Amino acid sequence: MAREERNLIGYTVALISEFATHFGIRPRQAYAYLKRYKGMEHLHQHYAILHTQSFPDTVEALAQVCQHNGGQLI
Repeated sequence: MAREERNLIGYTVALISEFATHFGIRPRQAYAYLKRYKGMEHLHQHYAILHTQSFPDTVEALAQVCQHNGGQLI
C-alpha cells in the first residue's frame, strides 16, 4: 500500500471519529451517515484540500455537504 493511501485511510478514520464525537454518535453511525449523504464522496474528491484544514472546519464542511444532500444532524 502506498504512503498516500495510508495517509488517506488514517485521515479518514480520524475524521470519522471526530465527526462522531462532534455529533454524539458512534463512529459506525457517523460512517453510515457520511456515506449515505455523500460526505465520504466529498471527502475523497477533495482530500487534497480538506486534509490541510482543521478537523473542526472539515467536520463542519462535511456536515454541510450532508445537510445539502438530505442529512439532518445539524
